[in-house]
Amino acid sequence: MSSLRGRGTVEGLPRWDRCAVMGVVNVTPDSFSDGGRWFDTTAAVKRGLGLAAEGADLVDVGGESTRPGASRVDEDEELRRVVPVVRGLASEGVTVSVDTMRASVAEQAVAAGAALVNDVSGGLADPAMVPAVAAAGVPFVVMHWRGFSDGMNSRAVYTDVVAEVLAELRARMDAVIDGGVAPERLVVDPGLGFAKRAEHDLTLLAHLAELRALGRPLLVAASRKRFLGHVLADGDGSPPPARERDAATAAVSALAARERAWAVRVHEVRATADAVRVARAVEVAE
Repeated sequence: MSSLRGRGTVEGLPRWDRCAVMGVVNVTPDSFSDGGRWFDTTAAVKRGLGLAAEGADLVDVGGESTRPGASRVDEDEELRRVVPVVRGLASEGVTVSVDTMRASVAEQAVAAGAALVNDVSGGLADPAMVPAVAAAGVPFVVMHWRGFSDGMNSRAVYTDVVAEVLAELRARMDAVIDGGVAPERLVVDPGLGFAKRAEHDLTLLAHLAELRALGRPLLVAASRKRFLGHVLADGDGSPPPARERDAATAAVSALAARERAWAVRVHEVRATADAVRVARAVEVAE
């Protein structure tokens, strides 16, 4: 077996010999865990550089909150938030991902230096997205998605969450490939927290090996999400605030790395960067 232990590689991105760490910069006033902290362009660029210094291999820049119940931001505002931050980070040599559901934002972010398009809708939200990504020739994250944030909770209905997520992701992958995106540039994401309850998220994490059957590198984005709050809730059922879930996030990162995830997406990098390196050291020792 290769040193990559079955994680796979993504054409157009660096190759890492362990699970990669994707740091998050939310250029938003309303994200669920850090809304408003990095809303200013200068602050957001500084934050991204700080995450890279702490061990982030990629930095994911987003200008639209996708927390449950969130309303959409308009296109011009999303462009204003995202493009200068992407340009600032890319100019410093950071490998940048753009987190967007809009083709126009993806196109302008790639022109500004983004190396990866991370679309939580997998190209479903904007029919122009897949053709735009195909034309740009950049890697693309296809996430499991059942609809926009304002109605996602009502769609969290499954008989067999693993089988259904697999089937829906496979169908979306096929559509994206048919739309012109090269298979070797695809990454898949099970969409933890998107149209899923805590038990669904935990079941998916317990079955990451089945998700690897899709044959493409796997991104796991669990950072600070509601299911971790559910796991960590105190005796009366109250979850800790999102920013107090970073140790639990690092635990998930270690588990995902052991299950050969290609990358994990996190808000606080240092603990996860340590976790994936420990997981890699254990792999080497086997």
